[in-house]
Amino acid sequence: MARRNLMVVVVAVVVVEVVVVVIVVVVVVVVAIVVVVVVVLLVIVVVAVLKEVVVVEDSKSLAAVVVVVVVVVIVVVVVVVVVVIVVIVVVVVVVVVVSSFSSSSSSSRITCVVVVLVVVVIVVVIVVIVVVVVVVVVVAVVVVVAVVVVVVVVVVVVVVVVVVVVVVEVVVVVIVVVVIKIIVAAATSVSFSYPYLKITATCC
Repeated sequence: MARRNLMVVVVAVVVVEVVVVVIVVVVVVVVAIVVVVVVVLLVIVVVAVLKEVVVVEDSKSLAAVVVVVVVVVIVVVVVVVVVVIVVIVVVVVVVVVVSSFSSSSSSSRITCVVVVLVVVVIVVVIVVIVVVVVVVVVVAVVVVVAVVVVVVVVVVVVVVVVVVVVVVEVVVVVIVVVVIKIIVAAATSVSFSYPYLKITATCC
């Protein structure tokens, strides 16, 4: 009976992992489409407005203004994505912990797991923020360098940023779930085997 319960926990963790990854990918693809459309429209509107009100007289100044606006928009979008990533990570942690330990009667064991999970979430969030900041800097540099063909470059850059964010989100989810599996193994004295890696742990 105990072995069957452990198998149920393992299956539940795997199902949660797959569902979360699928949801993340779908949501990010939809957001990516919206972001690309909004940024392109924003660039077109900004260019049209600046030309109409004659804020700038030459194409270089116009391009510089557009670059600033676009970089600001990209930074805002990236910040929103970071918040979404943090929320997703926290939700994954909560769901997996609740589904794995809802039937456990050991409060100390759950406390131990929760403490470790909080540390994991903090580390993952810091890593994600660092990655996103690097992406934003690279995007800004690319846009500024390619200021002559700013509209085309903006579309390409936004797509690249979205792809990077998708990869980062999926990696974050996978890392968190793998760590949770290890913690579950530690709290239930179960062994999990991965390609090139075998984990056998005792209660923390």
